[in-house]
Amino acid sequence: MYHTDLDQAILDALPKNCKILSVAQHGKTNWSTGYRIDTEVDGEEREYFVKIVERKEFVAMSEAEYEGQKALATCIPDNVVVPVAWGLLEKDNSKSFFLTRFRHLCARSPPTLQLLAIVKKLHQSSVSPTGKFGFHVTTFYGPPIMINDWTDNWEEYFTRQLRADLAYAQRERGDDPELQEVAEEFIEKVIPRLLRPLQTGGRSIKPTLCHGDLWGGNIQIDVETEQPIMFDSCCFYGHNEIDLQCLGDLRYALGMDFIDLYKKEVGASEPREDFYDRHALYVTRTNICVAGMWPQWASLLTTAKDEMRRLLAKHPDGLDGFREDSMDS
Repeated sequence: MYHTDLDQAILDALPKNCKILSVAQHGKTNWSTGYRIDTEVDGEEREYFVKIVERKEFVAMSEAEYEGQKALATCIPDNVVVPVAWGLLEKDNSKSFFLTRFRHLCARSPPTLQLLAIVKKLHQSSVSPTGKFGFHVTTFYGPPIMINDWTDNWEEYFTRQLRADLAYAQRERGDDPELQEVAEEFIEKVIPRLLRPLQTGGRSIKPTLCHGDLWGGNIQIDVETEQPIMFDSCCFYGHNEIDLQCLGDLRYALGMDFIDLYKKEVGASEPREDFYDRHALYVTRTNICVAGMWPQWASLLTTAKDEMRRLLAKHPDGLDGFREDSMDS
């Protein structure tokens, strides 16, 4: 792309009187293209990164990323891509852009303890502006839309999201009666058994700002500061443990050692004994989404069905199987 091809809306979001030195493509997804923009402002060279969302059905992604990264930056400003602007393209309002300063990032896993400290700070310092679960704009877990309507009830938030994710996966991979059957029983029994006790019996959980898509591809190292940098967020205020949904997966670098360490250093919600089953619940939701997004991971629907059956076998009576006296910590 030549600098003369930059849309006027992007140019207007850059500093006034800046001179465009060069524009070069930097990354691409199925729905967006990234560009590095080298500029000169008052004799100082500055680098920017712009992501242009090119598919009409995903035009709201730019606002979602802007608002999510802005929220993250209030808690961990040294460890996230800080947004500059977002907007619709002037020449084509079916496309949008997200603008930030360019950072030189290295695609390697951060040290476990360093990342743990950052995630801990995010989860412990963030505060929902409404005191509820949700977010003030729609966010995106890739193509799947997050249903972020505010609610006091975490079980309600997660259940409606899982239903939406199941529908998305079947739109992409075809109807799956077996998946639908096991999922209905899973929603009826396992979700209430694992999530309702978080907010009953005198227990409570804080709506925590979650990055929403923490995996190795969205956490890289800043070459200059040596700090882990998080980007491509899918933010919402939720149960903090759901933010671990990708980090423990064998597909990714950190694995269950990180999950074990988080439980030890940050702590598990009460009932503590349900921590690993809740983690399996959240991972199951991730596997359903990934299977829908990427044809090469369609087999994860089988993995999800197997895990739902395992949790159903462990909790066949659903909430009726929960015993307060068996959960003393």
